[in-house]
Amino acid sequence: MRRGIFSADGRRIGKGIRMKHETVLTMSSAAIKYGFGATREVGFDLRELGASRVMVVTDRRLADLPPVGAVLESLKKEKIEAVLFAETRIEPTDGSLKEAVRFAREGRFDGFVGVGGGSSMDTAKAANLYSTYPADFLSYVNAPIGEGKAVPGPLKPMVGIPTTAGTGSETTGVIIFDLVEMHAKTGIAHRHIRPNLGIVDPENTRTLPRMAAACTGFDVLVHALESYTNLPFDRREAPRSPADRPAYQGSNPISDVWAAKAIQLVSPSILRVVEHPDDEEARSSMIIAATFAGIGFGNAGLHLPHGMSYPVSGMVRDYVPEGYPPGRPIIPHGMAVVLNAPAALRFTGPARPQRHLEAARLMGAATGGAAEEQAGEILADAVIDLMKKTGMPNGLSAVGYSQADVDQLVEGTLPQHRVTGLCPRPFGREELRRIFLDSLTLW
Repeated sequence: MRRGIFSADGRRIGKGIRMKHETVLTMSSAAIKYGFGATREVGFDLRELGASRVMVVTDRRLADLPPVGAVLESLKKEKIEAVLFAETRIEPTDGSLKEAVRFAREGRFDGFVGVGGGSSMDTAKAANLYSTYPADFLSYVNAPIGEGKAVPGPLKPMVGIPTTAGTGSETTGVIIFDLVEMHAKTGIAHRHIRPNLGIVDPENTRTLPRMAAACTGFDVLVHALESYTNLPFDRREAPRSPADRPAYQGSNPISDVWAAKAIQLVSPSILRVVEHPDDEEARSSMIIAATFAGIGFGNAGLHLPHGMSYPVSGMVRDYVPEGYPPGRPIIPHGMAVVLNAPAALRFTGPARPQRHLEAARLMGAATGGAAEEQAGEILADAVIDLMKKTGMPNGLSAVGYSQADVDQLVEGTLPQHRVTGLCPRPFGREELRRIFLDSLTLW
């Protein structure tokens, strides 16, 4: 009989034996307030958090729309001074974040609200971080692109209010942005960056354009698929100390619950919300699924589709999707993610076939009697089916890329260790090259 405590892969944990793999899971999330009209309580919530002078961060399109109006009215009702910053850039850059940081430092705020998509909430997080703990911009940026320094301590109170059913940024300690000099996305990740509260109000997604709804919806779906299929937390290298434990820890029994439910909610709802924005049931399902997926990946992490998406967004030339402002080329984050997802999931399928099959089943695919070697293909086909129905472009070639760009896309993916390090299957340049080639045309 084997006595003692054993890890998930069968190794004994005993006195004097130094473990190479993680044995501890830390689960954390923002507090969540959910419901139609919940935005109107933000003044009460910030008063409870001790704020009296608040920076409200949004973008120019949203500044005059009902979600921001509800926030400003609620703050006024609670006699909280509110200053509007409406210069958020959709898909933030290092330059746009620095502009918000300057505004925050000059304004001497003691609270922050991000109203909008992930861009607005991430901009509010950056303004809070760098105004609370001033530092050179690259100090907190993830290594190897930045210095990867830990956030020194808790930040000022912040509330995230999503108006898109996508990023889950109201639950995560992550800031994503384009580093213009590198033509690639990168980020900052630390538990102290996480908002104190996420207000999830389905009323706020009513004005989302069709293609934006599709893009943000696919971001939710792929968040959940990646966190459900990535490297298990107890196969990741253990940190030197608890303080060094990363925000992204690998798939785990708690995150799995949130990810699985998000997959189950998004798959039947994304087409309904794209075609019928007045469908309150579908909008409610999508925005709560975004929060569920955010809780899941905010602790479990992601892998290849997100890591590969960063150079896809960063290297855009002249593509402008339907419903987005003309004259500014952009490949929205959710689109960049899902264009890589089918080929990436085919690649990772052999590493965790049962997880890939279960994810496909949760999406509604027929998996009965399927062989394990079919797992990646079945899940990829389920994603492609939804892409076709919602009008997504047919692969990277449809947004301006060709075989000649693949090597540069690979080089832009390799530094994204924060996410790609949790890929369940080992890979290198050649594997990434094949996945990008397979992503040029999907059907």
